[in-house]
Amino acid sequence: MDSILIKIFATALAFSQVTTRPDGVKTEFDAVRDRFEVAQLLSAGCAHMRKAFDIEDINLDDLIATAMDDKEALNSEVKALKGLNLADLQVVYRQFCKVENVEESPVDLGQVIAFYNSAVKDLPDAAQLKHLRLSGTSVVLDNKSERLAEIYAPNNRRISVKLADIPEAVRNAFVAAEDKRFFQHAGIDERGLVRAFIGNFTHPGRPQGGSTITQQVAKNLLVGNDITYERKLREMIVASRMERALTKAEILELYLNSIYLGRGAWGIEMAARSYFDKPAKALSAVEGALLAGLAKGPNYFNPDHHPERARERLAYVLGRMRDDAMIDAATAKAILPQLVEYRPTRRDFGFHFVDHIAREAKLAAGLDTLTDSSYTVRSTINSALQRVVEATLQEGLARYELNTGRYKFEGPEANISDAVRRIAADLKATEPAWLAALKATRLPLYDVHWESAVVLENARGKRGHAINVGLTDGRILPLNTWSAAIQRGLKPYDVVYVQLREAKGKEAAGADLRIRPTVQGAALVLGNETGRILAMAGGFSYPASQLNRAVQSLRQPGSTLKPLTYLAALRKGLQPNTLVMDEPITLTPIGAHRGDFWSPKNYDGGALGAITLRRALENSRNLATVQLLASGLDDSAERGLDRVCELAMEAQLYKNCMRYYPFVLGAQTVRLIDLAAFYAAIANEGARPRPHAIETIEQDGRPIYQHDPRAVDWIGSADRASFYQLKSMLQGVLARGTARVVKHLSPFVGGKTGTTDNAVDAWFVGFTNDVTIAIWVGYDNSDGGRRSLGRGQTGSKVALPMFEPIAQAAWELHAPKMALNGPSREAMRQLGTLSIDPYTGDPAPAGSGRAFTEYVKRDPSGRIDDTQFRIVSRAERYAYRGGYDEDGPFEQWSYDNRHYGDNRPPFPFPTWRLGPHEYPSWRGPPDDEDRLPRPPLRVDPDYFWRRLN
Repeated sequence: MDSILIKIFATALAFSQVTTRPDGVKTEFDAVRDRFEVAQLLSAGCAHMRKAFDIEDINLDDLIATAMDDKEALNSEVKALKGLNLADLQVVYRQFCKVENVEESPVDLGQVIAFYNSAVKDLPDAAQLKHLRLSGTSVVLDNKSERLAEIYAPNNRRISVKLADIPEAVRNAFVAAEDKRFFQHAGIDERGLVRAFIGNFTHPGRPQGGSTITQQVAKNLLVGNDITYERKLREMIVASRMERALTKAEILELYLNSIYLGRGAWGIEMAARSYFDKPAKALSAVEGALLAGLAKGPNYFNPDHHPERARERLAYVLGRMRDDAMIDAATAKAILPQLVEYRPTRRDFGFHFVDHIAREAKLAAGLDTLTDSSYTVRSTINSALQRVVEATLQEGLARYELNTGRYKFEGPEANISDAVRRIAADLKATEPAWLAALKATRLPLYDVHWESAVVLENARGKRGHAINVGLTDGRILPLNTWSAAIQRGLKPYDVVYVQLREAKGKEAAGADLRIRPTVQGAALVLGNETGRILAMAGGFSYPASQLNRAVQSLRQPGSTLKPLTYLAALRKGLQPNTLVMDEPITLTPIGAHRGDFWSPKNYDGGALGAITLRRALENSRNLATVQLLASGLDDSAERGLDRVCELAMEAQLYKNCMRYYPFVLGAQTVRLIDLAAFYAAIANEGARPRPHAIETIEQDGRPIYQHDPRAVDWIGSADRASFYQLKSMLQGVLARGTARVVKHLSPFVGGKTGTTDNAVDAWFVGFTNDVTIAIWVGYDNSDGGRRSLGRGQTGSKVALPMFEPIAQAAWELHAPKMALNGPSREAMRQLGTLSIDPYTGDPAPAGSGRAFTEYVKRDPSGRIDDTQFRIVSRAERYAYRGGYDEDGPFEQWSYDNRHYGDNRPPFPFPTWRLGPHEYPSWRGPPDDEDRLPRPPLRVDPDYFWRRLN
């Protein structure tokens, strides 16, 4: 039996059941025993169909006779029927519709039953639509209540509305356009289906679907939209069952909320906002008719690209409404209503943050997903600052690899030769072809904040290759590449990323090639008092990697964890000028590591002898830190470790502390966001804020979640004096220590560098009065290895240079630049001042030499508690010796203190844009709703009922 006949008769079997016995549709027949029953059903369906034809005044017998006499009556363009024997159609028509005896039937009912059984197996339950809540679109606002992003499931950008909120005229428009007999039929409109079948025979150029509104809901929500006979069979049966499980009003509401209407809008409410910038309840009859006309083919009848088609379709819908007395003749005039300009959302920043929003909504507000309804999420992000943080991290990572020779150029981002030729051939073009092509180019890394540029010329001269590139603003600049091999490899109309150099003095403007780095990083800006996440960059680029390294990665913190040990010492009663020995020490680790002797080292292999706690922390001396652990915190190193671990868990850096001594040098992994919260607590004298990205979540205008603004946790029994002393010591890290390359910031910033063993991780965490900024750089090491950043690539050299541009932006965009606050009143009740030499800890006359005002604690009698020689006696103190190291063995030191190989600031603030370009390059369409990825469709070449798209 011909495969087309099998599919047609299986469809006829489904049609016959839903039209003649809708309450008893069978989904499985026996291929032998049930042949007679199937034949009877086909005959009953044919009789039902003939009745429908009679009502429509169509004589099927005459049509078939005409077709047999005149083969041209059946247009050969009906591809789905090519190869079908028309004589077979006449025979089966006689057999099942005329109920005549046929000796050799072309129909094998066994094959028809087998195909039918397979097609309708495991049908979805139509009753599940009774209380179905369609996926919605949630809006994320930034901290200025401006729209940041939309969150929705693919192909579900909608806002659901109740049927009662949709004007009757708009509802009537969709019924008139799509399903005239919606309120009369039982899910399948026999007349419409047969009319479409006949129409497709005679006019195949404009295929008709014949699907009812109920069938379209079944297709959209239950059975899928594969273009196959199997789907059509399932759709018919499910639609029939829907009519018994749901009311007409419920079906129409589902339809109006689920239909795609173009402009990235699913459902009538989103379409009303997209086309007319108004809610559905405010639509006029003509506006509703225009949207109803789009349901048949939102791309084909698109009023933006095909206004004449849209006008014809609008006239058709209005005519149907007028004929059915839904509107008067005056309203039926087919004049296209005024549309708002279509500006598809093309966000190019904040993707890791928006992902984090979804996770926080689940953890904090108990919402499994933000797409199960339409919510308004008021977030903490400062959009302008977020752009700066992303741009700074991207530039910093690229410069690290460029200056260490680790870059790997794998070719241009794209080549637009074909687009340039196509545009150049267009006589209507008003701008250079390369410029138009560049503006329309979609680059895969849509959140990279470099400029895109197209190679216009690559000429070889006496001095080598001279490459000129064009920018999206129309400028043409010389391109600086990083090697002759790259220069030779670039071809005309290759598209690359560049960083612009503005003209300065005799130096002309130019463009420096930027290459995607392999190294990764993360950066976070946290409000000290509130815990608001003001900016978050979870990696170099979201489309390249969705892992958010600010909250999802665990990395060794290295020396950025050392302040915990010094905080424990200060709480113990020691002072910043207390002396500790910076000399070799060997400890026997405890627990599982018992028996393994541990002998840490300073990177330079030497020791400074007796130094102050301040100097030990400022210069990140490992030996001094371990000596402090062993003799300054408790009566043994093991009990001293317990004190540090208790403090670490109280600071919520860890849930469990790994009790082995390298812990104090940052050997246990930590999340960047938790480390940032600890440093914010230092800035707050012990009040740890709770980091959060969501302020409130609203649904239908009412709040369903609100972050508690008083949510802070006090660390260290609210010992504010100790925290202020630690804060002052971290300020000294910039003034005299491992971060002294930015000593000009020391009046305003405190912080700490960190580098782990073999320079695998590089850190800088710093705070101002208002914000804490945490930066990490390293390789993902997802293969289980621990790739080094390279010898000398420390936190001060790799991470610290990115801090200043972010800090300057925070001062510009969030809170003004001010010197770090002095001790609070509560802290000052325990503190006094002492003029000392910061290197020796000895008293020094104020204003002389290196004199430094140190805040020291008072004893119960109110006198300065002198602890300078509590650990190291006067007799043991060694003469002062100069020298610094970074953090070895967990950090390595580079003595040149240069930023990425030169003495200039790496990227002075501001070198980025705080808003999108007037002509932004395409960098992918994450929010271009019309181009969202959709599931691939199975297409049956024999399928007959195609809808117009």
